[in-house]
Amino acid sequence: MKNAFLIMALMTAGLSSHAQNFDGSWTGKLKAGAQEFTIEAKVNQAQQSVSASIANMGSAAVSLTVSFLSDDSISVAYSPLDIAYQGKREGDVVKGVFVQHGIRLPMELKRGEVTYNRPQNPAQPYPYQTEEVTFDNKTADVTLAGTLTYPVGYKAGSKVPVVLMVTGSGPENRDEELFHHKPFLVIADYLARHGIASLRYDDRGTAKSSGNYATATTTDFAADAEAGLNCLRQMKKFSKVGLLGHSEGGLIGYMLGSKGKTDFIVSLAGPACKIDTMLMVQLNSLARVQGYNGQLVKDVATARQYMTINDKSAWMKAFIDMDATPYVKATTCPVLALAGDKDLNVPVSINNPSLEANLKKQPKTKIKVYPGLSHLFQHSATGNPMDAAKIDETIAPEVLTDIAEWISSVAK
Repeated sequence: MKNAFLIMALMTAGLSSHAQNFDGSWTGKLKAGAQEFTIEAKVNQAQQSVSASIANMGSAAVSLTVSFLSDDSISVAYSPLDIAYQGKREGDVVKGVFVQHGIRLPMELKRGEVTYNRPQNPAQPYPYQTEEVTFDNKTADVTLAGTLTYPVGYKAGSKVPVVLMVTGSGPENRDEELFHHKPFLVIADYLARHGIASLRYDDRGTAKSSGNYATATTTDFAADAEAGLNCLRQMKKFSKVGLLGHSEGGLIGYMLGSKGKTDFIVSLAGPACKIDTMLMVQLNSLARVQGYNGQLVKDVATARQYMTINDKSAWMKAFIDMDATPYVKATTCPVLALAGDKDLNVPVSINNPSLEANLKKQPKTKIKVYPGLSHLFQHSATGNPMDAAKIDETIAPEVLTDIAEWISSVAK
């Protein structure tokens, strides 16, 4: 009995201690005009450390500079974006002010973590085999790490089709994890249950892959993908070896298709036109849905200036000069080009006319636009990427069905 009282006393003391300090996770809503951001902060008072992320954008957490952190007060900043936050804790609520570029906005933080419902994420144990693999882009001295997923019931020696999955722009892991969604994991699972193998891999310099992402361009990422296709062919386990790419990954599909490196291409919102023209339409479309009245950029020249001022990376410098049209024209393998009419990143109004005009006409090639789907192929009323995290659906079921049925038909 004395032991029971002792345990209860220790538990009570622990709860009391936790309630009296800042340790743990805190979340809050920041409203800026028509936009709302979900901020998540993690605090370690003993170490005087605070990290924060924009949870509904799926951004990586960054370390904040701590000016003051006590049991009931906090003052932090992030100088690269001229951001500061000061607040006073009252129990499990912090009442404070967020400041950026002199603009002050009220923001409350409440104790707790952000959680998301992702019903399409497969649960282990899987009914199929997976294998951890690596392959090398020897020219760049880069090793890519990924997951090879076999179809349900796969037996050694059986020939099945396989797709290499290539992510969109930005450093992403093998699941193409965005906005707390894992679309490539969901696609790999669906394909495995429908007789199709897949290899998805971490971008160079991301997760378990080596290399430097920051200095790479689309051409470099295409070379990484080509190494992945070569790896799959060298295994001699598969019939057709294709490429499934999302956004920039779809463009990479056309780049490699123009060189005859892939047996087929599934392009999910892959750019097929001049990139600077597409970016002009993209910028204005995104600005309108996020509350900006009028045009953000009036012409291609202004769009180029806007993008290169805000992104000085080697990738942007090369990307904005690209024209996907020659790659699309030179692609001779079967292509499944899919898009959503709510896509604001690669708008069908500018992209699909180029596809229709330049993609080789052949029986297996198919172009399809889905009503009500966003750039991530989620059902979305507006297509606003800021809504992606709060949508439970990772990828529309009809898209998964079409991909699997088309690949199966091409592989016959």
